Order: sequence, then structure tokens, then C-alpha cells
Amino acid sequence: MKAIQTIKEGKNFKAANFGRIDEMIEHDLPMGPDFTLHGKVFGGQAVGAAASEFSFQTLVPGQDSGFLHTHKTHEELYFILRGEGQYQVDGEIFPVSEGSVIRVSPDGKRALKNTGNENLTMLCVQYKGTPFTEADSPMTDGVILQEELKW
Repeated sequence: MKAIQTIKEGKNFKAANFGRIDEMIEHDLPMGPDFTLHGKVFGGQAVGAAASEFSFQTLVPGQDSGFLHTHKTHEELYFILRGEGQYQVDGEIFPVSEGSVIRVSPDGKRALKNTGNENLTMLCVQYKGTPFTEADSPMTDGVILQEELKW
């Protein structure tokens, strides 16, 4: 089983390495006493995320995510990083491939299947499914500092 490695942490950050994209299949996520999800790892706790969660998952050719699921309050963004497959939301099925991004509201019944000939790897980001206000916009929330970059 692959392990998450802490790179560095400080007062306002924590960095971790989950491995190369083609190594995500080596992670195992225990889901119960008799079930381990091979190829999946959650990362929010590893980097100290306060208001979101994320996971990497790799599906081998022909494999699906195993079950439909919804969330109580979390919206999700799925980023397809490698491979190709089909995504299902509320009975609608459509093709996805490297570069595809899918947003699903908490109530959407979702699942993913690898229909390609190589591993499919995705990154899923979960966050509270409440709308951003104008004050939350990246254009108004971000502050550009007048400090020199030091490399």
C-alpha cells in the first residue's frame, strides 16, 4: 500500500505528496471490516484542509466506482486526469476523458466507469454546496501583495 508523505508544514500551510498519477492505483482505502477500495486515497486531512476534501482514484479497464452515491451537503468536482470512461448522473450517461471536468450537486446520483484500455485516474474535490457570494469571488477575495518573489 502506498503512503502519503508530508513534504513540509508551517503556520499557514501543509504540503504532501501522494505519488505520481500512475501510482495512485497503489493506494488502498479501508471502507469496512471486509471491504477495501483499491486505488483510492482521500487527502484533505493530510494537507490540513479546513473546508474541503479531495481524493484521487484510479479505475482499471472495465472497473466502475462500485456504487451510485449522493451527498448530504457536499458538491463535487471530478477532474479526469488520465484515461477515458463514462460518467453517470441521475441516469444520464456521457463520455469523459483526460481533461474532462464534471460538477455534481449534492443530490446528483453519481458513478464513474472506466471504458478504456488503460487506467482511468481522477481527482475529486468536495466542498459545501452553498453558493459563493460576490465577496467569495476569487477576483474580490484574493489580495495581490506588493512583495518581491524570492526563489
